[in-house]
Amino acid sequence: MAARQERLTKRELNLRVFQGKAVPQVLFQPRMEPWYAWHKEFGKLPPGLQYKSLLEVYDDLDLSMRYINYYTGVPEAVKHSYTEKVKVRYERQPDGDVLTITETPHGALVERTRETVDKTWRTIEFAAKTRQDLKALRWLIERSTYSFVPESFEEGSRFIGDRGEPQFWVPKSPYQALCQSWMKLHDFIYALADAPAEVEDLMAAIDRSYDQLYEQIIAYGKVRILNFGENIHDHLLSPAYFERYLMPWYENRAGQLRRAGIYSHMHLDGYFKTLLKYLSRMPFDGLEALTPLPQGDVSLEQIKEHIGDKVVLDGIPAVYFLPHYPIERVQECAEKVVELFHPRLVLGISDELPEGVDESGVEKVRWVSEYCRRTAG
Repeated sequence: MAARQERLTKRELNLRVFQGKAVPQVLFQPRMEPWYAWHKEFGKLPPGLQYKSLLEVYDDLDLSMRYINYYTGVPEAVKHSYTEKVKVRYERQPDGDVLTITETPHGALVERTRETVDKTWRTIEFAAKTRQDLKALRWLIERSTYSFVPESFEEGSRFIGDRGEPQFWVPKSPYQALCQSWMKLHDFIYALADAPAEVEDLMAAIDRSYDQLYEQIIAYGKVRILNFGENIHDHLLSPAYFERYLMPWYENRAGQLRRAGIYSHMHLDGYFKTLLKYLSRMPFDGLEALTPLPQGDVSLEQIKEHIGDKVVLDGIPAVYFLPHYPIERVQECAEKVVELFHPRLVLGISDELPEGVDESGVEKVRWVSEYCRRTAG
């Protein structure tokens, strides 16, 4: 009598991919949350989904879910706070922009944000702009802490249920935090060239502000997989800067998690051809959102050649779900990704379902989901 096929929840399957254990089928885990939020906000959910909640959409399409805080309404699992010495005020401008003004002994840091048509607040003027601002920013960072919120993680875990292993992202590496969150890239690169010692001291201060967070996550003992939400792409750095400022930091923090039994993956999308040679050497268990041609600048075969035994998260270019691409393109790509990377694969969309996707794109998602079910056995 043939042995019965092992039945696993998507949550169990998700963890087994990272553990390197046998998996009975391909796990499909596309990020639908921003697409759902936008279409619900503007009343554009397609027929059949228009009265469904986010979780009901995931279940209707038989999808796995990854992140607990991503457009879910669940509070963030990572909390950023300042000491009482830090004074912050907000000023609404006549054009609707909001200024965030942080007073420091070295001058004020002023950030300007603007609300977009999709109700998202975007930074259009960063807090630190000049070399003088580096002193102010260091003063602020040294009075900054990040902490883990177990209650939020547990709420998110209940929200996701058996749809996937609950995950969240930790704050960006010091290099990425400076060039994406605190400074305009142009200003950051000039600061790094003109005042490297000051910038490196600032990076060290940012790293220290994370110490408590990592200690708390490890002590909690229930987090299994974490994401480093780096959003790395070629335009942000040179290979020399990657080797000097990012790889050592990754080795330290990802290594800290690995020693505690926590798996990690890093978000690396956009163009990354110059970083191909580093993929297999990166100290993460997986890499998320490696976006192939025609959206990125490398082929699936090049990714396969360089990634070693790491887990691939996603793999299907998001543009294929837009109306002007036929469903056959999605089908061909999904099958190729599975052929190349399964079982070290969490199949998904690199990096999420675009807001411009209509009903035809949803049917493409449904086809991939059905295809993954057919891989069972």
